[in-house]
Amino acid sequence: MLSHEDNKLVCLIEGDAPMGKIMRSHWLPACLTEEVPENDGKPIRVRLLGENLVAFRDTEGRVGVIDEQCPHRKASLALGRNEECGLRCLYHGWKVAVDGKIVDMPSEPAESGFTHKVKQKAYKTREAAGFVWVYMGDQENVPEFQPPVFQPEETTKIAIAKTIIDCNWAQVLEGAIDSAHSSTLHSTDMVPAKVERAGASDSLWYRPSTDKSPRLQVEATPFGFRYAAIRRPIKDAATHDYVRTSLFIAPYTVLIPPNSRYSVAVLHVPVDDTHTAFHFIGFGKADSTPDTETWRKFLGLQIGIDVDASFKRFNTYANDYGQDRTLMKTGVSFTGIRGIPNQDIAMWETMGAIADRSEDKLGASDLAIVEFRRQMVKAVKSVAVGGVAIGTSPRVTQCKLQSFEGIVPKNSEWRNIGRAPEELPLDQLKQQSQ
Repeated sequence: MLSHEDNKLVCLIEGDAPMGKIMRSHWLPACLTEEVPENDGKPIRVRLLGENLVAFRDTEGRVGVIDEQCPHRKASLALGRNEECGLRCLYHGWKVAVDGKIVDMPSEPAESGFTHKVKQKAYKTREAAGFVWVYMGDQENVPEFQPPVFQPEETTKIAIAKTIIDCNWAQVLEGAIDSAHSSTLHSTDMVPAKVERAGASDSLWYRPSTDKSPRLQVEATPFGFRYAAIRRPIKDAATHDYVRTSLFIAPYTVLIPPNSRYSVAVLHVPVDDTHTAFHFIGFGKADSTPDTETWRKFLGLQIGIDVDASFKRFNTYANDYGQDRTLMKTGVSFTGIRGIPNQDIAMWETMGAIADRSEDKLGASDLAIVEFRRQMVKAVKSVAVGGVAIGTSPRVTQCKLQSFEGIVPKNSEWRNIGRAPEELPLDQLKQQSQ
């Protein structure tokens, strides 16, 4: 459990909160590339770390992420005209470029030079792996952008499902590192099978184990931690273990074990203190990774069917997440809720907008949760007194990190299985290559 004070330190990210400072030390996904598809197209609202922003693609194809409010009189630039390499406010015609420069003030005398005295808040951006990324820290000291963990190769196929969750980012992330719940909550979608390793169809995930009580082990790393969930396999249980290793990549990414078709990563990006932008990502080879629409259908997160154009869900707390108790009674569905993420979301949101961790009764299956809380409390207290943000020093090559799943001989050292050498700090890697 956490004290109320430590819980706030981990959860709160708005304003000058220390956890917000950690988030601002990393490149963050602001929106999907598909949300700003065309030059001079419709701007979109983006809320991130408690700030109201607007994203737009200008005439030359550059994407800007700037403060939503016009610097003149605070009218919304999300309603503005996107034209001639700038976003023009409807109120008085002030036009803002992607870098925040005011390039036109038709309401002011040209000779006043006022355009050079005013600048809009604008953040550095980068497009990669299906996202528009933004760096919200010191704009004079922006770290080099690195490909994310779900883009190990330039040609990697990536399918992204997105939704906005009505609760704090930390309790959402804790769900992604909670291996024990999958055998119960997701038992309709993740089914035991006599397979050599985890598999997947367009409608189900298969696992070679019926064991609902995994043994957990954790290893701290430069980027966060790895942990193993060790289960009894269906086949050769006397001589083998079924091992699944997951990675927490601070501060908001989880790489969960792959299956025979593709790998999976989850991003938990704080919108504000009580809302989270959730991205569930399948990635891998072009011939085995599902296309985006198939992926979203499998997860129950299709635009126009499950979520609206702003990725807000139609099934919420107000309608019990679309739960069908007839399917529960007939044995068709354990939860009566369609889609793996939607089952999770129902659990996370019903904990409250910010879960009270002081009341938790944690057990052996919560080892990864305990490690996450331990690391993040330590990290946020360090930043609060001027320390370096977790995950920034040393940096690792995220796109080379690997998770693992498979049946291995008993007593195998899981820490040495499926481990990429790139888990070492970058400076150590450079020394090895010299």
